[in-house]
Amino acid sequence: MEFLLEAGFFLPKNVQIPHMRPVLKRFADDDATRLRHFYNPYFRSFERQNKTRVWMDGKEYVMLSSNDYLGLCWHPKVMEAGAQAIKKWGSSPTGSRMANGSRGYHRELEEALADFLKKESCHVFAAGYLACMASISGFAQKGDLILADRNLHSSLISGINLSGAEVVRFGHNSAEDLASIIDAEPETREMFLVVEGVYSMEGHVAQLPDLLKVVNHDRTITILDDAHGLGVMGPNGRGTPHHFKLEDKIDIITGSLSKSMASVGGFVAGSATLIEYMRTHAKPLIFSAAIPPAQAACSLAALQVLQKEPEHHQRLWTNTKRYHEFLKGLNLDIWGSETPATPIVIGNREKAFMFWKKLLENGVFTVMSVSPAVPIGKDLIRSAVSAGHTDADFEIIEKAFKEAVKVL
Repeated sequence: MEFLLEAGFFLPKNVQIPHMRPVLKRFADDDATRLRHFYNPYFRSFERQNKTRVWMDGKEYVMLSSNDYLGLCWHPKVMEAGAQAIKKWGSSPTGSRMANGSRGYHRELEEALADFLKKESCHVFAAGYLACMASISGFAQKGDLILADRNLHSSLISGINLSGAEVVRFGHNSAEDLASIIDAEPETREMFLVVEGVYSMEGHVAQLPDLLKVVNHDRTITILDDAHGLGVMGPNGRGTPHHFKLEDKIDIITGSLSKSMASVGGFVAGSATLIEYMRTHAKPLIFSAAIPPAQAACSLAALQVLQKEPEHHQRLWTNTKRYHEFLKGLNLDIWGSETPATPIVIGNREKAFMFWKKLLENGVFTVMSVSPAVPIGKDLIRSAVSAGHTDADFEIIEKAFKEAVKVL
C-alpha cells in the first residue's frame, strides 16, 4: 500500500522521509489514511454537473449518492432566489447571530421552517453538523442522562460529548432495550431521548410510536434529527414526526438544509422557551458565523416549492419504489431500507470495493462505506435515489448494477 504525502507524491510505507519532524510521524504513518488512499473512493472531484449527471476526468456519470432528494438544487426558483439574495445582502453576514450577523432573511427562513414543522420557533445554522451539536449541548448538561440510539450520526455524538451529560446507548430502534434502561433509573431522573427520523446509512425510519410509549414525557425531553426525513417523510414532506402524527410529542426537531432543502446549513426548531434557552447556552450557535444570504434564500425557496409543487415529493417515492424493487430483484441486501437512502450491503470490504468500482466503470457514482464506519460484516455501497432521476438515468443504473452483481 502507498500513502499520499502532503507534497503530493506516493511513497511506500517503509521509505524514510529525510528531515521529517518527529511530531509529524504519526500523521504520516496513519493506517486509516493509508487505507483510504489505497481504495481511493473518496474526495472525488467533479468537473461539472447538470442535475443528476456529473463529469469526472471527462466521463459522464449518473449521480446515485446525492442527498438532493427532491432534485431542487437545479430548480429555477431556487437558483434565482440565491442569485437575488447575494445582490440584496452581499455574500456573507460576516459574523455570528449573537453579535453582528443577524439579518432579516434569517428571521424569514426561521419563521417559515417553524410554521412548516408546526413549532413555535426555530434557529438556523451555517451547518447541519452545528445544528445537531447545538440541539443537544444547548440543553443537556452534566448530571443529566441522555438516552441515545446506538446508530446516531457523528454530529449528535459530538453534541452529547460537548454537553458533559451521562449517556447510555440503547439498541438501534429497540423500545424494549430503551425500556429496560429507563426502568433501572429513578422515576425522578430527568432524561433526554435522542433519535433520528431517518437513519441515513441504513435507510431505517425511527420507530417513534414504540419508543415514545416507554418514556415519561413529564421527565424527558425528546430530540429528533430529521435531516433525512424533512422533505421525504410524512404528508407533503413535513417530516418523520408528522408521518407518525406525533409532532406534539417531539420537543426538539433538528435537521439539515443541504438535503431536500437544496442548500447548506441546519436548523433547530421547538418551543419559543427552548429555542431562546439554546440561544443563550449553545456554544455551536454562539461562536459560529450565521448562514450566508444565498444559502438561506435557496432553502426558503426550496421549502416554498415543496409546498406548492407536490409532484416532486410524489416522484421521489415513485422512484424509490422502482429502485428498491429492482435491487430486490437482483437479490441484493438493502438492510431493510424504507426510504430513498438505500444501502446495498455487501458484507466484505474487498467485494464492496469491487462492486463500487464496477458501478463506476459503468457510469454510476455511489459511495463505499466500510468498517469501522459501519459494523463489521456490513460493508456497503451507500446510494440514494432522487426525484430528479429520469427513465434514462434508471436505464444506466440498472445496467450498471447487473454488471456489478457479477463480482459477488
